[in-house]
Amino acid sequence: MLYRVLKRLIETGQTAGLAEKIDVFYATGKLTETEYTELTALLP
Repeated sequence: MLYRVLKRLIETGQTAGLAEKIDVFYATGKLTETEYTELTALLP
C-alpha cells in the first residue's frame, strides 16, 4: 500500500522532500529493497 502511494506521488510530480521520506521508510523496513530501488530510480 505504501509503495503504491509513494509511486503515485512521484507520478503526479509531488516529490518535494520525498527522497528523504523514502529513505526513512526503507531504513525502518516499510519498503523492500526492490521497492526502494524502483522508487528512487523514478525520482527526478
